[in-house]
Amino acid sequence: MRYAYSVTSALLVGGAAISLATGYPAGAQVAQNDDSHMARVVPRAGAPESFADLTAQLQPAVVNISTRQRIEVQQNANPFAGTPFEGLFGRRGQQGQQQEPQYREGQSLGSGFIISADGYVVTNNHVVSPTGRGTVEEITVTMPDGTEYEADLVGTDAQSDLAVLKISRREAFPFVTFGDSAQARPGDWVVAIGNPFGLGGTVTSGIVSAIQRNTGSGGAYDRYIQTDAAINRGNSGGPLFDMQGNVIGINNAIFSPSGGSVGIGFAIPAEIAAPIVQQLRDGVEIQRGYLGVNIQPVTEDLADSLGIDRNRGEFIQSVQAGEAADKAGIQPGDIVLRVNNRDVTPEQTLSFLVANIRPGTTIPVELIRDGERRRVNVTVGKRPSEEELRQQQMFDPEGDDGEEQMQPGDSSAIEEKLGLQALPITPQIARQLGVDTGLRGLAIAGVDPNSDAARKGLQRRDIILTANYRAVTSLEDLEAVIRTAESENREAVLLRVQRSGIAPRYIAVRLR
Repeated sequence: MRYAYSVTSALLVGGAAISLATGYPAGAQVAQNDDSHMARVVPRAGAPESFADLTAQLQPAVVNISTRQRIEVQQNANPFAGTPFEGLFGRRGQQGQQQEPQYREGQSLGSGFIISADGYVVTNNHVVSPTGRGTVEEITVTMPDGTEYEADLVGTDAQSDLAVLKISRREAFPFVTFGDSAQARPGDWVVAIGNPFGLGGTVTSGIVSAIQRNTGSGGAYDRYIQTDAAINRGNSGGPLFDMQGNVIGINNAIFSPSGGSVGIGFAIPAEIAAPIVQQLRDGVEIQRGYLGVNIQPVTEDLADSLGIDRNRGEFIQSVQAGEAADKAGIQPGDIVLRVNNRDVTPEQTLSFLVANIRPGTTIPVELIRDGERRRVNVTVGKRPSEEELRQQQMFDPEGDDGEEQMQPGDSSAIEEKLGLQALPITPQIARQLGVDTGLRGLAIAGVDPNSDAARKGLQRRDIILTANYRAVTSLEDLEAVIRTAESENREAVLLRVQRSGIAPRYIAVRLR
């Protein structure tokens, strides 16, 4: 189970609704002859007297999943290497050869559910993925009656944290079907069944606490059903049922200071998960849309610095050269309001909307630039893998290396209003900072630790390129922007800041 302290840990997914119904009523089902059928047990609307009948119908299709893994053990370096005692501790073989890698056996536990009579099983990717430098050697699916089946891994999707397995036997398996999570409302009753802490079939109930929950973890698929039904470690990959016995979510993560349930659990909505599952079953490559931008929400500070409404659109921090946004003319500092005629909101983020558009599709994008509303057409690119995205984001920020101290200029207004000491960049300072000697801007020489600038992460050696979209090459330039912002009753100034090793970013700093 993914869990976190103080921040939510969650993984991501995208897609549109699809029904996997096979003609049988919702709930755990078995293949039937034409002259027989299964009775449908559904509690009446409102608070049910008991969940027992519904549970009895659904539980046969909910399974426990375990893996056996071979994990390479990280070996400590030999502290006696290069000394006469090197060979006494067995870390090297004869003639100085490196010792063979050492391994240990590992396990993982989780939950899943069967979605077809022929034994397709859905779970989370992290339930069946190797730990660290490990290899999954065996996956076992255990039925509620204790019968075990060796499972084949049909397909996984790390970005959505979904996986599909296959088990086989002569008899048909009981199964459940996806419902329409778009119809879920806060306050609806739900039931979770799974394998918390390895205890086996465990049933918990609660309500839908929120829908389209953005946890703040970022990424294209940060959009969940939140529930107070108890979810713990081992519930990962298990189903969240509505009162009609449909799977409306796949339990995925919890918010917890202790590792146990505190009533805040998150499930991948069925409308998002179902098409991913179908593509994994069919062996179809999962392609997601991509613009090639770094974004951030329009916060109160950012909105104040720009003089626009809060919670409206998303802000473009940077644009990757050669990607879809760059080709369409989208620029850093743009605020994207609508994508493909759909509003960009905290619940319907830019990343989510774009990820669910097929690569190669040309779409309209509405944005604000320099206070003016514009419309551009973008041909959506293909989203890179998670590993490729991680490599793009890697950087090695240059620290203070003991070079000659940069002496700040004298500007009481900048120091008083922003909590910054700065000086214009000269070729000599540019060389100290390791940037092109032709770069122009203001180098930050000091940051008041009690300022909003410090809270936003500004540091000595950062370079201010623009303020409220105006180039600043002197202290007077920045002072003028501050005066203009105050005259317009703005409470923040939008700085474009460059740090060694990373692309320039926009940061809204509140005025004091």
